[in-house]
Amino acid sequence: MKLHHVIVAALWLTACATTPEPPVAKERPEFGVLWVEHAAEYQAVSRQIYAQAQRDLPRLLDDTDRSALPGQDALAGKPPAVIFDVDETVVSNADYQATLAIEPYTRWRHFSWMRGHRAVPVPGAAAMVEAARDAGVAVFFVTNRACERFDGVDGDCPYEQVTIEDLAEVGIDTDPEHVLMAWERPGWDKEKLSRREFVAESYRVIMLFGDDFGDFVACTRVKPLPPCTQPATRASRHAALETYAGYWGNGWYILPNPMHGSWTTVR
Repeated sequence: MKLHHVIVAALWLTACATTPEPPVAKERPEFGVLWVEHAAEYQAVSRQIYAQAQRDLPRLLDDTDRSALPGQDALAGKPPAVIFDVDETVVSNADYQATLAIEPYTRWRHFSWMRGHRAVPVPGAAAMVEAARDAGVAVFFVTNRACERFDGVDGDCPYEQVTIEDLAEVGIDTDPEHVLMAWERPGWDKEKLSRREFVAESYRVIMLFGDDFGDFVACTRVKPLPPCTQPATRASRHAALETYAGYWGNGWYILPNPMHGSWTTVR
């Protein structure tokens, strides 16, 4: 057993000895999943982030010389837009994450799970989408759910339709034009920069929402994808944190996700 597994198990056993045991704790000992599923703190943080973003919306909308995308220029005349990630930003996957102790993650398994289960909302997300749309702001969803064929399933991009259905289940209506999937077009890999830039061709992007560093900053992965050429490290990610210090809570809004993400692979 790996050291971090031993530490997590020890902490979990200690907590169980002193606090009421959640009903799923014996089957799902992962602290991150339990926190998202059960903690009032998780609910509070998510609501807090989206409430602050709603308060910031009028100011960011009115500042027509400012973009949430570093380096975006030629802003004059472009209508405003916001970009959301999907998983752990708008839709919670905690229940699905709990199954990974039994079977490993695959895109097919996640697709099948979401197709067979009602989506769980991230608190505050739907209200933020509604506020943005009421203010005349276009809403895009940039997700690393993949556009690919699955055997026995109709269509070239069935994951996109399931994603649209998931969003509807949490109170957000959208369409394929506003859901930008990985590999949906040439060059649209899991490095989301190209899709953010695609939105920026026609819109002034005023806000970004996500749960992963890569939803905001390019080149944050251990496996570099174009235009990145070097693997990300903890040091490079923390350097980027400082480089873009003025954006956090000021156009960039990051949701808590202790369960998975690019942070789990860097050294």
